[in-house]
Amino acid sequence: MSIEKKDQRRLWVISELYFPEETSTGYYLTRIAEGLASDFDVKVISGQPNYSARGTTAPKHEVRNGVEIFRVAGTRLDKNVIVFRIINMITLSFSVFISAIRRFQQGDRVLVVTNPPAVPFIVALAAQMRGSVYSLLIHDNYPEILIAAGKVGERSLVARSVAFFNRWLHKHASQIIVVGRDMLELMRRKTAGLDVPISVVPNWAELETVFPAPRSHNSLLEELEIADKFVILYAGNMGPPNEMEAIIQAADILRDREEIHWVFLGTGAKRPWLMNEIGVRGLRTVTVLDPRPRSEQSVFLNACDIALVSLVNGMLGVSMPSRTYNILAAGKPILAIAEAGSEIALIVEEENVGWVVPPAAPEELAEAVVNAQARAIELPDMGRRARSAAESKYSVELAIEGYRSILVD
Repeated sequence: MSIEKKDQRRLWVISELYFPEETSTGYYLTRIAEGLASDFDVKVISGQPNYSARGTTAPKHEVRNGVEIFRVAGTRLDKNVIVFRIINMITLSFSVFISAIRRFQQGDRVLVVTNPPAVPFIVALAAQMRGSVYSLLIHDNYPEILIAAGKVGERSLVARSVAFFNRWLHKHASQIIVVGRDMLELMRRKTAGLDVPISVVPNWAELETVFPAPRSHNSLLEELEIADKFVILYAGNMGPPNEMEAIIQAADILRDREEIHWVFLGTGAKRPWLMNEIGVRGLRTVTVLDPRPRSEQSVFLNACDIALVSLVNGMLGVSMPSRTYNILAAGKPILAIAEAGSEIALIVEEENVGWVVPPAAPEELAEAVVNAQARAIELPDMGRRARSAAESKYSVELAIEGYRSILVD
């Protein structure tokens, strides 16, 4: 039976990923929904776990932390196979549409995230049919992310079709929310003439669970027997939007600097390529680890001297790597591989917490690593500034207040 909160306007949060998923979208949408539960009668439509909690079957209906959750059916095939991923998206979209048509009511508010890309269109259609109003939360801009990843051409039929339908989606939205300043600029260009409000609400650092810890007692460094090395950490998704090629080339350039060690922790479409390149090049200064639970972030994010965040060319205004905020929370300097003017580049430069090098520039990346090692005495101060920025600018409280100011009349 559904729960109703009297005298509160209903807010639907629509996301493929929701608790018990701990991947970034699932984590953030769960906290947003729960954070707004005191202001709205919050209800969620989501899919079953298929990422970090793959293999788990969550209840079809439950109430958790004041939020009523409806989980719909859909295929849960291997998301790393593109055909299977498309099938998953189609089946999920159909189920979400049926659920939304059944449950949306006149005057309801709807917040829908742009992953996977078909769901916002389905939700927008259902909202219009039922007299609800919807806001878009953009984590990734389409078709730009597909173009940057080399999946479609800029003038391809797919890109032009997505851009065409985006105009309809944006035109009827009551609000668009983006997570970076560069994304704001891109969305202003894409929505020119539509007069739709656009706001920036950054994602946040998990300050309650991620914090600076002494490198000298890090269990992961001890496990890998690299506590005496200068360690560069890449922790996160290894997908098409992430610049991995330049990192491996830089590691190859510095292969004789055995005091420098590279650690990759995560998975994604580029991981098989990464493993192959390490073998072909015979890189003994590189270690690749499987993903570790979100609860262990404070351990693995502190298992380094500097942390990498990387995006390929063409990602300006398209997406913002959310792991940036937890790197700040861990008090680690950042070496960002990103275009000038991107949100990650702006944060690194404004807070003076690291270095920025352009994508596809392995020589510059290698030079930045050598520079960071030579300036090791400055790294603790960078780390303190990183933690301070996380606390003062990127807390969950500030983010929820941002959503509240946008969604509450």
